[in-house]
Amino acid sequence: MRWVMDMFSSIGAIVLKPLEKKGFVNLPKRWVVERTFGWLNWCRLVSKDYERLPETSEKFIYVAMIRLMVRRLA
Repeated sequence: MRWVMDMFSSIGAIVLKPLEKKGFVNLPKRWVVERTFGWLNWCRLVSKDYERLPETSEKFIYVAMIRLMVRRLA
């Protein structure tokens, strides 16, 4: 959590399921992150981690997200 605060000047909150509810509960904002990871899994370079350096994997994530954004603009 400290790293996120230092890098992005923001904090994240862990969203938990309410204890009194049973079954499916729609959690706010969680689907945005899960949807993004789902889109990234369509790119083979990101879904298979063959890289030795984390910086290289980070660059492939940037390339995959740029590709997704460009395709949405077209």
